Amino acid sequence: MFENFANFLISGALGINPGRINDVSVFFIADAIQIILLMLVVIFGISLIRTFFPTDRLRKFFLNSKFGSAYFLAAILGAVTPFCSCSSIPLFLGFLEAGAPTGVAFAFLATSPLVNEVVFAIMAGKFGFAVAGIYALSGILLGVAAGMILEKLLGRKIETAGSGANIFGTQSDLPTIFGERIKYSAKRALMIFRKMWWIILIGIAVGALIHGFVPAEFFLRTLGESSKVWGVPAAVALGLPIYARSASIVPIIFALTTKGLPLGTALALMMSAAGLSLPEAVILKKIISWRVLVTFFASVAIGIILLGLAFNLSSL
Repeated sequence: MFENFANFLISGALGINPGRINDVSVFFIADAIQIILLMLVVIFGISLIRTFFPTDRLRKFFLNSKFGSAYFLAAILGAVTPFCSCSSIPLFLGFLEAGAPTGVAFAFLATSPLVNEVVFAIMAGKFGFAVAGIYALSGILLGVAAGMILEKLLGRKIETAGSGANIFGTQSDLPTIFGERIKYSAKRALMIFRKMWWIILIGIAVGALIHGFVPAEFFLRTLGESSKVWGVPAAVALGLPIYARSASIVPIIFALTTKGLPLGTALALMMSAAGLSLPEAVILKKIISWRVLVTFFASVAIGIILLGLAFNLSSL
């Protein structure tokens, strides 16, 4: 829907002919509308729920979960929400707002852009149900493992950066009348939007430029001669600057595998581009400290490398 509107605006209203400028413009407008709307709706919803369920009660739920169940619940929620890495951030903020431990919030953030029902369906059609199922399970387990590791390294309460430290305000003086709850939630959503809109647009613009000006053939030329071992970390490094949804990049990954790129290398490229994008890092930096950001990216990158190597070595 957003892409159709962006195409109508760029091609129909503005008359920009198909080409790279058209692709970049459509990508930017569609993603900007989607992410901003999602951010407003999610933060409004989280703030409204917060007025009914005090943070202390939700925090106790997360802290008292048994056998790591909260990590799995967060990762599974990430797997059934069709968000890209940037649009996952509002719900990540919601986890922090609800008093979730560090690991639970990051388990969702790691899994959400990698796995969803759309990706599963497309992968099943391209690679078969076995590969799609293994990929989906691997993505969920990667999120759980990343969450647990990050909580061990960073503790249960993460460092925040600048205005991100108090981005949701305090728990005191929450409204109890329904109309006041609505006003409070709308005000909260707009407040957070005013703090973050510009950094979101910068992140999307970077992703749109890379999306429009870096052709798929570049990755085949760069990675095609790599070994099944060293090609995987190289694919992760190449995927970092890219911003793409898993669902949109699966056909490209399939095309690369049919031309000889090892499956594990191709999947590592896809997971890195979808789950560890540069625009995501730009937006997250507004919320969390450099130490937390680097630790998150490093943990997930290592997990992706291990998964890519497992896919490649299993085919030897």
